[in-house]
This record gives sequence, C-alpha cells and structure tokens, in this order.
Amino acid sequence: MLQESMKMAWSNITHNKMRSFLTVLGVLIGVSSIIALITIVQGATGSITSQISSLGANKITITAMGTRLKQGLSEKDLEQLSRVNNVSGVSPTVSGKTSIVYNRHVKTGVSVQGKNDVYFKTEQESLARGRGVNILDVNTKNQIAVLGSDLAKELFFGGEPIGQPLLINGNTVTIVGVLNATSGSITGSTNDIVIMPYTSAMKTLGVRNITNIDVYMSDPTKSESIINDVTTILNSAFNYRENTFNVLNMQNIIDVIGNITGMLTLLLAGIASISLLVGGIGIMNMMLVSVTERTTEIGLRKALGAEPAQIQLQFLIESIFISLFGGILGLIIGILVALAASIIMEFSFIITAWTIILAVGFSAAVGMIFGLAPARKASRLNPIDALRHV
Repeated sequence: MLQESMKMAWSNITHNKMRSFLTVLGVLIGVSSIIALITIVQGATGSITSQISSLGANKITITAMGTRLKQGLSEKDLEQLSRVNNVSGVSPTVSGKTSIVYNRHVKTGVSVQGKNDVYFKTEQESLARGRGVNILDVNTKNQIAVLGSDLAKELFFGGEPIGQPLLINGNTVTIVGVLNATSGSITGSTNDIVIMPYTSAMKTLGVRNITNIDVYMSDPTKSESIINDVTTILNSAFNYRENTFNVLNMQNIIDVIGNITGMLTLLLAGIASISLLVGGIGIMNMMLVSVTERTTEIGLRKALGAEPAQIQLQFLIESIFISLFGGILGLIIGILVALAASIIMEFSFIITAWTIILAVGFSAAVGMIFGLAPARKASRLNPIDALRHV
C-alpha cells in the first residue's frame, strides 16, 4: 500500500510541475534562510572564539589606571601576583612608539614592547629563530631586542639580523631573535614590533609605571578563585580606590560571546522560520486545491474499494514529498550561501550533522503537519457525493 501510494503521489506532483515548483519554493526559501543564518553565525562565532583563545584562554589580563600617588604597579606587586595559587607566571608589558635606525635606514613610529622571560616561556611558538628575553636580560636591563618578521625583512632585506646592532630611540641594542609571522587578530599583528626586556624598554621609552600585566594560570578551571586573589592584591596596592584597575578573563569573554551568539542564532532562526511557515501554508493551500480538483478520482477509488486510510496516506505523502524536496534544495542552497559568505568574510565554515538532520526533519514535519488537514478532508469524502462531479 505504501509503495503504491508513493508512486501515485509522485505522479500527481510531476503532473502539475509549475504549481509544485511554486509550492516547493516557499519551503526552499525558509530552509535555505535558516541553514545559511545558523551556519554563518556558527562560523563567525568559531572564528571570533578562536582569535580570543589565541590571546590566551589560560591568562588574566590586568590594566592598571592607578591613582595620583601610584600610577602603576611595582616589582613588589608583580612578586605578590606571581605567588598566587595556581598562577604559573606573571608577564608585565610596557609599550610605546619610537624611531629605530639600522645602517642609515630610519623607520619612525615603530611599536616597541617590553616583556619578560615568562612571556617567551609561555609563547614559545612565537619565535621563528634566535632566542627571546630571559631572566638575566630582565635583571641586568640587557640591551637586546627581538624583531617582528616583517620588520626584520624590511631592515635586513632577507639577510640575517641576529647579532646585528640596532638603534632604538638613540640606544644601541643587539638583535637576538625574530618572531614568527602572524596573521592579523583582534589585537593586531606582531609582525612590525620590537620586543625588549621590560626593564630595558622602560628606560628606552621613558616609561615609569607598569600598567599592563598578563597573569598566566596553571589551572584555568580555578580562574574564579585566582581572580579573587588577584583582586585582593590590587585593591591593597591602590588603597581600595575605585576604578584604579581592570581585570579581564579571556574565558569569560568566550562564554559571553557564546551566550550572545546562541541567542542571536535562535532569534534569526525564528525570523527565518516565518518564511517556512508561509511555505507550509502554501503546501496546505495547494493540497486543498488538489483535493477539490481530484474529487471524482477520490470518489472512483473509494467506489472501487479504497480505504479512507489509503486516500489519506496518498495525499499526506504528496505533501511530505513536496516539503522534503524543498527542504533538501533549501539545505543545498543554504550551505552554498554560507560557504560563499565564509570565503568572502574570511571566517571558518562550520556545518554540523545536526544542522542537516534538523533541516530535513523539519521539512518533513512541515509537510506532515500542513498536509494532514487536506489529507483528512480527502479521506472523508463521500463517494456518492464525489461521483456527482462526473
């Protein structure tokens, strides 16, 4: 019975190609909109989360605004922060822009950053060759520098920069390493910077206070207790004054972004579902017209012994076929739109099995729900009344 009903349903759909196509179009637009929106949001979220994670989901970033009497953090504060439970290291950052000179080649507005040994121990993959800053460099205010990849190419034209002297703001330093090339992130690129021991950079740049610190966690799951301990130390350092520092946890940002994009996905999917609802109403309308047009056929089949369940099944299968066909086409188009968007906007393309299952399942459900009323109407026709239309 099922196989025969499917054959008849398919025959009736292909008999009215234009009407079937227009009905399919409503479901197609709805499904493709939902798939494209969900996939684009998931891909964009994945890219943003990946960039934030690359900044260090295992670290807390402190920005000190300070007070009139104390405008930044001291070495003593750094030592206290490094002794907090589950903290593997503390890396201060000082930064500024200045001019550099190599072999009469002058470059102005170069970003110079001061780091310590903890940074290079934690970010070992950042080095392409040579070495980074070590503890001895920090303690002795050693005049050494690590160059960004693009800056090294610009100054040395592909030659070997390690061991060469460089003039930074009038101070001669020795180049000891070159950073790996990086793509741009939400915090910018490191390809055009110079890194020095932070103690040397403070002198070179004329910086008196440490205002930025990265606190690396050995156990990120304990971030809440670590932040509480860090906050206690900072409150004490700034005499419990308000708005003197800010503590930023990257994992919290990732969680917030996940929550926001989750709600955004639901909202966009809900809006796109309206078009799917319209498509379902279109299916119901077409099936009701089909029942009216085929009243004589239904009467003849019933007169020849067809059961109401058989009639209902045939019309229900027609409805599901139309909706499912629109859903599959919508799925393909939605994926292609999302893929094109990911290439143009340069974010990762993510399509999950659940998204595909949802699209196909939802399409079948729409066909079943909106095709039920016309199918029941067809099955309840009185054969005598139906044959009067002959």
